[in-house]
Amino acid sequence: MSLYFIGLGLSNEKDISINGLEAVKKCDVVYLEDYTSILNCKKQDLEKFFGKKIVLARRNLVESDNNEILENAKIKNVALLIAGDPLVATTHIDLFLRAKKEGIKCNIIHNASIITAVGITGLQIYKFGKTTSIPLENENVETPYDVLKDNLSLALHTLFLLDLNPEEEKYLSINDAIRYLLKVELKKNQKIFSEKTLCVGCARIGSESQIIKVGTAKELLKFNFGKAVHCFIIPGKLHFVEEETLKLWE
Repeated sequence: MSLYFIGLGLSNEKDISINGLEAVKKCDVVYLEDYTSILNCKKQDLEKFFGKKIVLARRNLVESDNNEILENAKIKNVALLIAGDPLVATTHIDLFLRAKKEGIKCNIIHNASIITAVGITGLQIYKFGKTTSIPLENENVETPYDVLKDNLSLALHTLFLLDLNPEEEKYLSINDAIRYLLKVELKKNQKIFSEKTLCVGCARIGSESQIIKVGTAKELLKFNFGKAVHCFIIPGKLHFVEEETLKLWE
């Protein structure tokens, strides 16, 4: 009996790898993690394509002490489907460690992640600094701003992952992220971020409806990026090749 952590990639039901699809088909129970990110398709699309009933796994199910997923994996083959790559989010690493401690065999099947897919912007992946998340509730949160400050001091790019709550249909947008950074800048007055800062807004990367927009913070605030999922990048020092590629998205 095994627990399969299966990455679904970034867009829809067809982004799963062949290894991932074969694993899903032999599993007795299939869960879909439904809180760290979302795909550009419905659960029903996945069920039809995989030929399997899928159980939505909210945060409380994945992180609970009396864990249904782990208990099932002791006696059955179980799949946990995860948008992107399965071990990018720390919550999944925690579940993996718990499964190992309970003697459950684990199989990791990787897929594309936003962490690498942002390479489409032209920004070089090895020049990104620490990645940070901006939460939906951010009134007294300053960590993302501080991460930006540290990354810029090293001339590195900063990727902001934007929070979401699919259960309540709440999604942080690129516009929200810009307003958040402007608010913290006003409070701290450290001249890290302004309306003139060069930004890269990315929506639904990897899908047919993906949007990439490069411009100043003020320009991007006026742009409608559409439905989730969004992420946001502030470049550090640019190589001339990066500058040339970014012009494609202006």
